Amino acid sequence: MWSQRHSTLFFIFCHPVRDYYRSLCSVDVSRSLELLHMTIFSQNLSPCGKFLAVGNNLGEIGVFSLSSALSSEAKEQNKEPTAVIQAHSGPVYSLTSTERHLISAGGNEVKGWLWSDICKKGCVEAWSRPAPSSRNSLETPEINSLIINQKDNSLLLGGGSCHIHTMDLESGTFTMTLQGHEDYIHCLSLREQQRECVSGSEDGSVRLWDLRTGSQTHKIEMYKYEECARPQYGKWISCVATDSDWMVCGGGPMLSLWHLRSVTPTTIFPISESQQQVMFYQDMILSAGQAPHINHCQITGDIRAQIPSSPCSIYSLCINESSQENKVLTAAGSSSKIDVFTNFRYRAFSLSFT
Repeated sequence: MWSQRHSTLFFIFCHPVRDYYRSLCSVDVSRSLELLHMTIFSQNLSPCGKFLAVGNNLGEIGVFSLSSALSSEAKEQNKEPTAVIQAHSGPVYSLTSTERHLISAGGNEVKGWLWSDICKKGCVEAWSRPAPSSRNSLETPEINSLIINQKDNSLLLGGGSCHIHTMDLESGTFTMTLQGHEDYIHCLSLREQQRECVSGSEDGSVRLWDLRTGSQTHKIEMYKYEECARPQYGKWISCVATDSDWMVCGGGPMLSLWHLRSVTPTTIFPISESQQQVMFYQDMILSAGQAPHINHCQITGDIRAQIPSSPCSIYSLCINESSQENKVLTAAGSSSKIDVFTNFRYRAFSLSFT
């Protein structure tokens, strides 16, 4: 039988061990819950095309090696992040990239991360800038969209301030503010040849801006067009993409293709769900939103294919065209899984943000 002395020694030595294992279990359960409720809002590729960075609702940036994941000898650990950075205190809604920096937006703050350091342990931001705010100082308007204007080496930001801000990437100073939207800005696109920016907002408008003067050139209110309007879903614009004189956009209203010179809708796509991401790709338009699939649309309006995906709702699409050997389409959203499509016609496998 155990003596009192043995019982006391057992309690003294085992109590810390018990607490240690309890803490491990607590951490595991906590992370499991985070993974269960994870949403991935943004993606961006490294300039070499070998790495994919994704941003989630926990303020984390995960970096994946596409070359390792696509290898014929890839194992499950090759489909997990090579690095996870606690980048922001809130969700990482947008990511973009220059030749040297990955740029992330969370809350009202923009940060730059050196691609050369991003997979190293203890990586810290190379620079950080708070975005200008025009609202009540008690509010922290989020940044929903980032795009790079390579012609003048600037960064355009749109979000909860209802304005588009232009930041000079060399000096880090904000040089221009585009004002006109009456509610949150959800998305931005660039017409580089025309030196124009296109923005979509919660106020139901798509606006075109001259980046040389900062003036608004066109305002399109899709919800006022009977063929586009869906009052039951609202008037908000969640996605926009441009290709020369053409624009595709949607959200509350139907996803539609517009000719920008005549400012008229030419094609209405028969997709019932609200779309949250859209892009031109070769002779197709790819879109995704509040459904577990990616739409392959023809400009005539026909839906060529609907490819199943892991997330029930997709917030981000990304195509790797800078590396032919790693050419893939990736899709992410309301899941810790990032789907990888090698020929765009079926899901080859999923990366896992563990």
